[in-house]
Amino acid sequence: MSITQTDLTRIKTFVFDVDGVLTDGLLYAFADGEQVRAFNIKDGFAIKHAIRQGYNVAIISGKNEPGVRVRLESLDIEDIFLGIDDKVDVFEDYIYMQGIHPATVAYMGDDMPDLEVMQRCGLRACPADAADDIKAISTFVSTRDGGRGAVRELIEKIMKAQDAW
Repeated sequence: MSITQTDLTRIKTFVFDVDGVLTDGLLYAFADGEQVRAFNIKDGFAIKHAIRQGYNVAIISGKNEPGVRVRLESLDIEDIFLGIDDKVDVFEDYIYMQGIHPATVAYMGDDMPDLEVMQRCGLRACPADAADDIKAISTFVSTRDGGRGAVRELIEKIMKAQDAW
């Protein structure tokens, strides 16, 4: 699939997975049980910029780690859904409660837990290193890997198409 100008200009909401999208998918597990991930600063800048420009940003992730929540809150993200088993239910509830049409949502995921919810969005996006099944349904495949600027690339592309960057 290829991305069109219409795909870019109708987006008003960004939804992201965490592991493999906002991070590189590596998980550092320490003896005390703490699990640490690395986030890309440029992705963070783009998220904050999108929020300041009036875009909705939400996170839906299967993992629930306190450090991840702290990082996401530091980016001014208010709609954070962690520890989610059924991403579709959370997504459907979120767009209903916010009055968001699914065609105006860009969702970036990287693996099979994201597939079903991605199919409900106007723009399906993934990092360059996403699972093949996810790449196959994506409208936009980033040139960058997860945690390496894929989120920034997507946000910047959409906002530039809307003269908002």
